[in-house]
Amino acid sequence: MTTTVKKLMTRTNLLVGGLITGIIVAIAILAPLLAPYHPIDDADLMVSDEPPSEKFWFGTDNQGRDILSRVIFGARISLSVGLISQGFNTLIGIILGMTAGFFGKWWDDIVMGLTNIMLSIPSLIFALAIMALLGPGLLNVFLALGFTNWSYTCRITRSQVLSARSLDYVTAARALGYGRIRIMFTQILPNIVGPILVIATLGVAYAILLEASLSFLGLGVQPPTPSWGGMLSTAREQLFTAPWISIFPGLAIFITVLGLNLLGDGLRDILDPHITKER
Repeated sequence: MTTTVKKLMTRTNLLVGGLITGIIVAIAILAPLLAPYHPIDDADLMVSDEPPSEKFWFGTDNQGRDILSRVIFGARISLSVGLISQGFNTLIGIILGMTAGFFGKWWDDIVMGLTNIMLSIPSLIFALAIMALLGPGLLNVFLALGFTNWSYTCRITRSQVLSARSLDYVTAARALGYGRIRIMFTQILPNIVGPILVIATLGVAYAILLEASLSFLGLGVQPPTPSWGGMLSTAREQLFTAPWISIFPGLAIFITVLGLNLLGDGLRDILDPHITKER
């Protein structure tokens, strides 16, 4: 146990990324307690476009709403979209990748052909097309992002299954009479979960960026619901007259994505045996 802790302590990227991610998650969970004002109802045009001060640490927007409170509540939207949509992507990628790698033949050709098509289409373009059909809204954002970024998980899972299905423990499971589904989900999946976890962590960061992009374009979360991308969108016309309206939501996106990327990079260093061996 002590050796494991020492190894973790040497991973600066894992520690920093985990700390940043933990703080953002805590802020999202404790938003009602941390926010000094209500992000929607506490609007006062008499204090609109106020610069940062002792009363309003991050200033106010053109509706007189406290930006700090809106940034804090915006963390809930971003993390919810990132976790839920990437959860769908990971589930789809695991199912398709495992079945393609284990069964092979014509099913493998179909899955990999579909995966290559998805990889050739930028996720943002695909999400924009889905949002154009479904219309703006938080639920539609979940649907759009939950089916656009599973291809990386699928390819990683398939490659891991191809190398694992001929190993001794799988052969032993077959000799014991285990069925194919049981072998895939009780024998192979627990042994390949490391790379999948890394891809999922990085996918959460990417989903947060996609949600911010959709909201910035007016196709994501709709006002007055606080969303970091939506806040950036409404601040475009005041970029030079009231820069604080766009600076703080932008910093929130940057710090959150940075933390998740550092966390994913640290998990890769620990869980990837090739990198560990080289170091």
